[in-house]
Amino acid sequence: MIFRQFFENKSSTYTYLLADEITSDAVLIDPVIDDIEQYARLLKEFDLSLRFALDTHVHADHITALGALRERYGCVSMMGQQSAAKCVSDHFNDGQQISVGSLKLDVIYTPGHTDDSYSFYVPQFNSVFTGDTLLIRGTGRTDFQNGDSAQQYHSLFEKILRLPATTRVFPGHDYKGWHESTIAEEINHNPRLQVNSVEDYVTMMANLDLPNPAQMDVAVPANENCGTVKL
Repeated sequence: MIFRQFFENKSSTYTYLLADEITSDAVLIDPVIDDIEQYARLLKEFDLSLRFALDTHVHADHITALGALRERYGCVSMMGQQSAAKCVSDHFNDGQQISVGSLKLDVIYTPGHTDDSYSFYVPQFNSVFTGDTLLIRGTGRTDFQNGDSAQQYHSLFEKILRLPATTRVFPGHDYKGWHESTIAEEINHNPRLQVNSVEDYVTMMANLDLPNPAQMDVAVPANENCGTVKL
């Protein structure tokens, strides 16, 4: 398998490329419009065919490249069934499996950060791509886009954290220079996971007092239109 992690500085966003070395089929997870030429270069260098472009949710801090990638490569663009982005090629649901050559991405509905948040588990790579649900030593905020702290608690403790302890964790963002973690690391060392109940988690999240993302007013409507800014 071919694997690459991209980092977009302005929003501290990670994008992931996974590809089957035998078939040369590839998928991009959470692509950012500002970095589309980086993706294009790597796809060309490895002679890959981009089959899918996936967003874990409607992002509020950057503009997606889903629409631009579909136009450029003819790939299938996808978001969760609950997403307000009706411009995608198709929607995925909890329990679905997306095949990229021999690679299998298990789709897991993990609401809480937003009501359309999903994660992707790849058993062959022993990895989970958690979007903004589980971050390294943190979790995604829940105070806009129909976020719900109680839902996020259940997504974390009843779904993501039940994956094998050695599972590698690749989040949608990092603000401290961390690149990856594991389920065991996060269970043991993530301060937001050291709560005793859903009520404690809800109270903790309600007291974060975070500013809105700088690009939120532009990014959300653009991403609901697959990355096109309507003037």
